[in-house]
Amino acid sequence: MAEERTHGSSVAVASAGAPPTVKSIFIYPIKSCKGISVSKAPLSPTGFVWDRHWVVINSKGRGYTQRVEPKLALVQVELPLEAFSFGWEPNNSSYLVVRAPGMAELKVSLAKPDLRSDGVSVWEWSGSALDEGDEAAKWFTDFLGKPSRLVRFNEESETRPTDPHYATGFNVKFPDAFPYLLISELLDLFSIFVSGCEPFAEDLWKQIKINELTFRGIMLCPRCKVPTIDQEDATIGSEPRKTMMKFRSAEALEVNTATTKYKGQPYLGQMLVCEDHKTNKGKIVSVGDIIEVEKVFPSYADVAV
Repeated sequence: MAEERTHGSSVAVASAGAPPTVKSIFIYPIKSCKGISVSKAPLSPTGFVWDRHWVVINSKGRGYTQRVEPKLALVQVELPLEAFSFGWEPNNSSYLVVRAPGMAELKVSLAKPDLRSDGVSVWEWSGSALDEGDEAAKWFTDFLGKPSRLVRFNEESETRPTDPHYATGFNVKFPDAFPYLLISELLDLFSIFVSGCEPFAEDLWKQIKINELTFRGIMLCPRCKVPTIDQEDATIGSEPRKTMMKFRSAEALEVNTATTKYKGQPYLGQMLVCEDHKTNKGKIVSVGDIIEVEKVFPSYADVAV
């Protein structure tokens, strides 16, 4: 609303008697790099505009995540403020700006590049992507210390369906699984943060409405080791995963794990799809929007994991 398996852009939820509201929204233009906090986010058929639009790949075309390259946590990205306004189109002076400790600033034109990279893969998906060129490739190669390239999802030639085991008829760009991740206000790690509800209330939200847009809860988000990576210095610890396993594991929550692919992980947040994804162009989710909870799961045993 992290192999990261964060799953989409984040929306946080805000609490205290009033209805749940959107507390904050984070967009992650480059997969596994730092997110951008925005006050409003226009939607597209594949998620928030600009979210997981780019991914850094290795010499074999495989997308990096913080799970294998924790240094990506140190990479800051910046887009023009107007990029989050509906209908905005980049021009020749529009750039994605990339910064990291010890590195010169990298400016990547938002105009679509002509170069293509074939054999790009993110989890189960593989295809071609737009290649941002040798300057960007050298920047990430120098920073990570191994051959790397920056590529952009090619919307004109590629589609990437969501896992049909959980939801069919939806497409994404470079998130791990689904376009949105919703979480009540606990940790600054996700995409749609919510206030005005009890902690973990989103676990049982089957269908919600934000600004007349209907979102469906698909599954609880299994957390890998990415939340244990300090986002300020890229060091790896044991928390919060160690503590989360005590009260957020499948056993603790008593969820049905008969068909899950994600055993042995704690769960935090609800992954969502927008049921209006084919007609949501021009729609915006904003901080302060009220969240209407329309349907709930009867129990944790009914929630997909």
